[in-house]
Amino acid sequence: MTWSTADIPDLTGRRALVTGATSGLGYETALELLRHRADVVIAARNPVKAADAARTLTAKSGKEPVVLELDLADLASVARAADEVATADDRLDLLINNAGVMAPPYRQTIDGFELQLGTNHLGHFALTGRLLPLLLRTPGSRVVTVSSFMHRTVTGIGQQDLRRPADSYRKWEAYGKSKLANLLFMLELDRRARAAGADLMSVGAHPGYASTHLQAAGPELAGRPLQARVWGTASRLIAQSAAAGAWPSLYAATYADLRPGSFVGPSFLEYRGIPKIVLPTRTAQDPELARRLWDWSVDATGIGPVLTVPE
Repeated sequence: MTWSTADIPDLTGRRALVTGATSGLGYETALELLRHRADVVIAARNPVKAADAARTLTAKSGKEPVVLELDLADLASVARAADEVATADDRLDLLINNAGVMAPPYRQTIDGFELQLGTNHLGHFALTGRLLPLLLRTPGSRVVTVSSFMHRTVTGIGQQDLRRPADSYRKWEAYGKSKLANLLFMLELDRRARAAGADLMSVGAHPGYASTHLQAAGPELAGRPLQARVWGTASRLIAQSAAAGAWPSLYAATYADLRPGSFVGPSFLEYRGIPKIVLPTRTAQDPELARRLWDWSVDATGIGPVLTVPE
């Protein structure tokens, strides 16, 4: 299969929300959507960085995005952002759950969850749940959840992981579990949407190894600037570009013949290259584990996504 961003169709009239769009994969995803004439909302925690990103996105694409303040590590912020999106327009065609943190020192979210699972999974679970009524009212809507090949490094997840204490925290294990949770959620949302007869597609993507600020962010939070510089330099030398890393997300968001529940990654050893359909681990495809995670996530966030097809 050959594919490039030139194959993305005209997206005039379609509305997209991209989380974590101030840099890296999210920025590149938003840029291509704007270039193909979508109305794009860029959601980010830092309003100054978001405004800067909006200016450069406008200059490069000729189309101005809307800026939305969103802190996925704060469920109250998620609620405010979702309300703002829902009141601003009557449709949402694409929700791209892209934002994330990777391997930081131990921290908790505002609501007391381990930071990586709290941000990467629970924040997006709550955002998707709150936006579901708007998505369900929009014909042919899609939710793209961005995972990682790091989901292959773990063999399970438990409810205790959501509030794991500092003394048992392992940063890479927690990251892997958060990426496993992304896939479990994506596939469970797909199962529930199909069971309800909803015109909503849930799909996943992963970037392979892409050069973004994500690799250096963990060492920076730990106060290790030298390690952050080493990570940044290594990523620039070895990894594919952030623009190439965004291709699986863009393919998942726009390819017309994609099947519900698909998982898209790079073609060369899932490391780099053009997008292709890849397989999650057997654990990620476990429907019983996915159902339990869904229930734990409802208990944790207070959001019970309901897939009721509008009449």
